[in-house]
Amino acid sequence: MNKVYGRLLGLIAFVALVSGIVIYTTVDINTLRNITVFKPWSIALAIMSVGLGLVLDGTRLMHLVHISDEHITLKQAVQVVFGNYFLALLTPGSVGGAVAQLMFLRHAGVPAGKATVLAIVRTVVSILFLACCLPFIFMHDSGVVPGISNKTLMIIACVALAVIIFFAWAFHTNLFDYFVIRLTKRFSNRRRLQIFAFYRDVKTGVRLLAQHPKSMVRVFIESGLSLMAIYAIVPCLLLGLGVTDADWYTVMGRMIFLNMLLYFMPTPGGSGIAEGGFVLLFSDTAPAGTVGIIAVFWRAIAEYIPFVIGFYYTVTVFGRRFLDKEIK
Repeated sequence: MNKVYGRLLGLIAFVALVSGIVIYTTVDINTLRNITVFKPWSIALAIMSVGLGLVLDGTRLMHLVHISDEHITLKQAVQVVFGNYFLALLTPGSVGGAVAQLMFLRHAGVPAGKATVLAIVRTVVSILFLACCLPFIFMHDSGVVPGISNKTLMIIACVALAVIIFFAWAFHTNLFDYFVIRLTKRFSNRRRLQIFAFYRDVKTGVRLLAQHPKSMVRVFIESGLSLMAIYAIVPCLLLGLGVTDADWYTVMGRMIFLNMLLYFMPTPGGSGIAEGGFVLLFSDTAPAGTVGIIAVFWRAIAEYIPFVIGFYYTVTVFGRRFLDKEIK
């Protein structure tokens, strides 16, 4: 059995185990009563919401590619998006997502150098949007992180945003050139070349943002709308359980906070950590005994369905022989 099939089976087993544990540990005497009022239309609404978010993700990628003087169709952009979900969930820290983006972009005719830059920019813009939202979340929600005051969280969020802006400025002005050369002086030539290549790609990406400010504002807005549509899965599911009086600002804010953390988690797609974090953040919002079930449905709609579609596109575009190659 090759490495891809092994990881696929391992992921299925891990997801099943995590889902089972989350549901088992959160079910109580009220679960059946609350589940019986669930409205099936909310699942359809959640799927439509994530579908809209993924299409917007595709259109923003089209606009990013256009900024780099290349062109791809919406179908090709959507394949990149779904391919990202597939390989991200198969690899630790979701590093395979970047590989998938490069593969599909190159298949669409985008040169390798530009494809690398676009994959980096796509991720950076998403993180930047979430980072910009965090201060507003902490101003409103005092219960995001138990034991830490909102004032402290606000300071951390503002410092993090300032650091991101500083790094963007530093990359644009070549400030880090000297430090990168000095810090890699003792590394092997192969490792130095890898670091220099990554550093060059990041610099190129930052300059791409700076050279097209109006276009990047459009991409930034599309990124925000895409993420909000995907995160709206949870409000849809809560409405299906009859929750109509929730603080939706808080619900969406906590989804932003949780998904921001998942960008930096070591597990594939944040599996395990996502479900646990969801239970911690939404146990007071969901009806009694249902938070674990909602967590599993959220992950299934937001991650695992796109994963299956990404698997289909990967096999369709690159053939079954792709699965006989190891993901390194």
